[in-house]
Amino acid sequence: MPLSSLGYELRHGIDRLRNRARCESFRPTLLSMVVNPAYIIRRGLFLAIRDLGQNISGDVLDFGCGSKPYESLFPRAAAYIGVDLEGTGHNHSDSKIDVFYNGKSLPFQDSQFDAVVSFEVFEHVFNLPEIIKEIRRVTKESGQLLVSIPFAWNEHEIPYDYARYTSFGISHLLEKCGYEIVDIRKTTTYLCAVFQMLISYLTHLIPDNRALRYSLQLFVIFPCTLIALCLNTILPKRYEYYCNCVVLARKRME
Repeated sequence: MPLSSLGYELRHGIDRLRNRARCESFRPTLLSMVVNPAYIIRRGLFLAIRDLGQNISGDVLDFGCGSKPYESLFPRAAAYIGVDLEGTGHNHSDSKIDVFYNGKSLPFQDSQFDAVVSFEVFEHVFNLPEIIKEIRRVTKESGQLLVSIPFAWNEHEIPYDYARYTSFGISHLLEKCGYEIVDIRKTTTYLCAVFQMLISYLTHLIPDNRALRYSLQLFVIFPCTLIALCLNTILPKRYEYYCNCVVLARKRME
């Protein structure tokens, strides 16, 4: 095989592995339980977003879209437009942004979208009430809003990490801004959230050494994940402490 063809095949293989890893990161399978230290939190998010978003259709706006990791969960969308803020703490090298906005007003017409989705974004918005009103403005009457936010999780995309909201806090804020709550779901139990935070702590103990990280994942974190999931099936489930909250709301008629 010519060297040029070999190089092409190698690059193609690496790209496929990267795409598989990215897919596993947000839509985890059983393989992710072995290789992903964030399996518990990401699996819970995926299931809640998939279940609460199954009826979303029409023109959909993904607010703070990044790489649009959950776009495939909305096959009924006629259009799926991603908007994001340029110059945040997030690396946009893998992003799929269609439109950038200025952080204050969205560059869309009134009542343009049938639904708006936003995943792990609201904690990074300092002027959240103003932005929710902007989201409401570009949403059609009775249009849907599907949003996920962390509760128990590390500070991230520093320094652009401003808030954590309880399920009651985010519900109150959305209702105050003209939405009615349709459904709300906590993505992990108390027990799973504790284990996920322990795992997150352990990952920060290891220096940036690939071999050590792989060993930690395989021999410590994977067993911890497995123990957490097994205990979660037999112990009483409580939800006062959890990793994420996923909220489905509807624009209230004026």
